[in-house]
Amino acid sequence: MSSGQLRPVLVQLERQSGSLRSQIEAAVAAHGTPLRWAITAVQQRPDQAALLQIEAVVLSGMDHHQEAA
Repeated sequence: MSSGQLRPVLVQLERQSGSLRSQIEAAVAAHGTPLRWAITAVQQRPDQAALLQIEAVVLSGMDHHQEAA
């Protein structure tokens, strides 16, 4: 069994049409295995999609490959 590391993550996500839950889970999963997440802020922008702030805790392990931003 591989041990992982718990990491807090802060993600900003521009809201797109479709399932909000799927968008959030995909954005958080890019950083590791999501354990929990919450929308902590929403910025409404005129003539643009809302910008969501997501705070999450992910499990990142040796088997998970992350791409540098």
